[in-house]
Amino acid sequence: MRGILTLLIIVGTSVGVQAQDKLDLTLQDCINFALGNNEQLKIKQLDKEIADAEVRKTISMGLPQANVTAGLNYNFEPQRSLIDISTFDPSVPAGTEQEVSFVQNYDGNIGLSVDQLLFDGSYFVGLQAARTYKELSTKEHVKSQIDIAEAVSKAYYNALIAEEQLSLLERNISRLDTLLRETDQMYQAGFAEKLDVDRIRVNYNNLKVEYSRSKELKDISRKLLKFQMGMDLNQPINLSETLEEVNVEVPLVPTEAFNYNQRIEFSQLETNRSLAYLDMKNNKVQYLPKLYARLGYGWNTAASSSSDLFVSRRWLDNGVVGVTASIPIFDGFLKSNKIQQNRLQVKQIENQMSFVKKSIDLEIEQSQISLSSQLETLEVQKQNMELAQEVYDISKIKYQEGVGSNIEVINADASLKEAQTNYLNSLYQAITSQIELKKALGTLYNK
Repeated sequence: MRGILTLLIIVGTSVGVQAQDKLDLTLQDCINFALGNNEQLKIKQLDKEIADAEVRKTISMGLPQANVTAGLNYNFEPQRSLIDISTFDPSVPAGTEQEVSFVQNYDGNIGLSVDQLLFDGSYFVGLQAARTYKELSTKEHVKSQIDIAEAVSKAYYNALIAEEQLSLLERNISRLDTLLRETDQMYQAGFAEKLDVDRIRVNYNNLKVEYSRSKELKDISRKLLKFQMGMDLNQPINLSETLEEVNVEVPLVPTEAFNYNQRIEFSQLETNRSLAYLDMKNNKVQYLPKLYARLGYGWNTAASSSSDLFVSRRWLDNGVVGVTASIPIFDGFLKSNKIQQNRLQVKQIENQMSFVKKSIDLEIEQSQISLSSQLETLEVQKQNMELAQEVYDISKIKYQEGVGSNIEVINADASLKEAQTNYLNSLYQAITSQIELKKALGTLYNK
């Protein structure tokens, strides 16, 4: 329900919502928006609709085809023929020729014809092929949805990481600012050297520069997310999820034989194989005759004067009904060679399917190992970050009590910042590995 409401807000159908209002988006909200607005996905959707139109076009070829024709002609130079008039008049010497025209100066015709396919093996195979092609287009659309869901998920978490990195830098700056002011006060009181103040100020200034770069990185990461979603890059958004809510774990991997149809790539190959079989079937039915029925009815007239063309009694009706058969005899082995080509295509696709199966098995295993390794690294980095925080706290207390050095505090601060960065990098790598494993298992996005 939340995703639907957010989408209504995005398209501007909610009352009083302006185009530039900041939108609170969860990961699912972003995916839902992308599925309706990503340009590449729109192209695939149009491919689906084109395939659907192709099915309807193929069906229409088997329906009755009716045509009406009409015409009026003025024969300004009537066609003439030479005939031997001795055939009609024995008194005339044989071989005597005379020009004769059997064409009137004016003629007209009106006709209605209806053609109906009775039998054509290619037509029925074509219907199957059109539906299978539509199925392939649907699967290509689903594959695009999976790719979009993956890209949006990675971009969303990348934006969260960038936000957290910026937040950590803000806390680091605040911590160093406090340390800088305390050290300066100690210097003013004669309990610290100016060198101590300068060391901290150098780190503080460097951190401010890094903060500025991270702020730009945060903006870029958000624009990347909006780009993947197909959203206006200037639209303000707020990511309503946090890294604390992210549950990174190894998805359940089936112990029994993997169902390769869960992977859209394998399912696409199966559909391609079906298309190759249908093409082979189409070439085989080319050996069968084709039957067509035809019904025609019309009127025609001819006159020496144009005014006579519109005299109804002069229009004579005519009609015809019949069946046409086309029987193939010999085509120079064309169909035979096409069938052989189809067999090779089927074999090629089956080899591809075998290769994809092995690739999927390897991809699942690699992704599983990668995620397990990333989770171990993440746990180590989390411990390191906690230890670095503890070391910094102790170093600062020792320095404030006069039993520790300024350099020790600065080094502890640098180690803490490095540990925080390493933890965030490990967290993003773990999240990415989890997304890739889900995609490998075919569970990342289910329509």
